[in-house]
Amino acid sequence: MSAIIDKNSAIPLYVQIEDFIRHTIAIGEWKPGERIPSEAALNERLGVSRMTVRGVLNGLVDDGLLYRVPGKGTFVTEEKISALSPAYKGVREQLEQMGFATATELIRFKKIVPNKQVRAKLGLDATAPVFEILRRRLVDDAPVSLHRSFVPVALAPHLDDANVVDEQLCVILERDYELHAAHTFEQLEAVAATESEANSLDLKPGAPLLLLEDTLSDRSKNVFEYSRILFRGDRMKLHFNYES
Repeated sequence: MSAIIDKNSAIPLYVQIEDFIRHTIAIGEWKPGERIPSEAALNERLGVSRMTVRGVLNGLVDDGLLYRVPGKGTFVTEEKISALSPAYKGVREQLEQMGFATATELIRFKKIVPNKQVRAKLGLDATAPVFEILRRRLVDDAPVSLHRSFVPVALAPHLDDANVVDEQLCVILERDYELHAAHTFEQLEAVAATESEANSLDLKPGAPLLLLEDTLSDRSKNVFEYSRILFRGDRMKLHFNYES
């Protein structure tokens, strides 16, 4: 695309420059992860001051469309994957319907006596065991989320025999144990990745994550699953639908 900036237009220069950059990215001339031309190169190409270009780039960095790497330049941000909360539809199912190649890795599956927080979420006494299931989800061979689920052993006694890698946990619980999610309580917050979480998600410690906590119960409001899902903040965004 040839850059045409009309200095006689009523449209401010910074708006024309931003429109040009957004359009250039939208048509794929500048691809996600690719370094864009320097401020000096854009200044020459667009015929405007370097200060004006810098102001536009700063705004697009703040918007998340671009990001800077010190000493290397300004790059196009990878487009985030938009998904519904798992309360509406399994994340894996959504990703596959969008055409992404997904993979699930089982990190841990064991029977434990959970801590006080998990016991409170599930309404269990101090000695009741649960199955702890920790899985990592990858999209196009890159990790995007960690799924940690807790299910009372008394409600799904042979769950450890199930294939939680190739099948979604919600499907297994419904089919094999008649545990249907009639009620879901959700809590979403931004957190910083611990060293262990960062290693699992190929991030640096302290990187932003989205933590989604789900507490699932049946029609009688008996809780049968509590989960903590960590999503990479730079790769995923969640949206919610509410109907009255």
